[in-house]
Amino acid sequence: MDSRIGYDTDFYAWTQEQARLLREAATERSNSPIDWEHIAEELDIMGGQVKDAIRSHLATVIEHLLKLEQSPDPYPRRKWRISATKARRHLQDKLEEHPSLQRWPAEILEKAWLDGRDDACQDDSIAIDALPKECPYALEDLRDPDWWPVNRHGLEG
Repeated sequence: MDSRIGYDTDFYAWTQEQARLLREAATERSNSPIDWEHIAEELDIMGGQVKDAIRSHLATVIEHLLKLEQSPDPYPRRKWRISATKARRHLQDKLEEHPSLQRWPAEILEKAWLDGRDDACQDDSIAIDALPKECPYALEDLRDPDWWPVNRHGLEG
């Protein structure tokens, strides 16, 4: 990877490259008082926070799509659609800001599914036993701002 990768073009890739370079520099400058390894670890953590945000946005999309699909309650539907739309937008923004993480949603879909499913079940109208064990949604649908699941109780919107 090019050590000139831009902080502003792919923050995640930049943190990982800078952490690697710091670790290399630590082996070359053993008399320096700089705590190279801990600085490198902090950069790794900062990059990891980007991955965590992507997983969180994906889980939020899943949670609200499940509520839209499974809940018989007609009243919070508008709120759930807005929340899913916002999470989709934030997910897309993160992936555009960090091109090196384009494959990350596919890698963590199962974990995001579990998070989203658990969060959806906090709604008393949705029983966890009624939900599938694996994510029934394609990643493309989760990311598509125009795709919505059909409500199992015949509700619109």
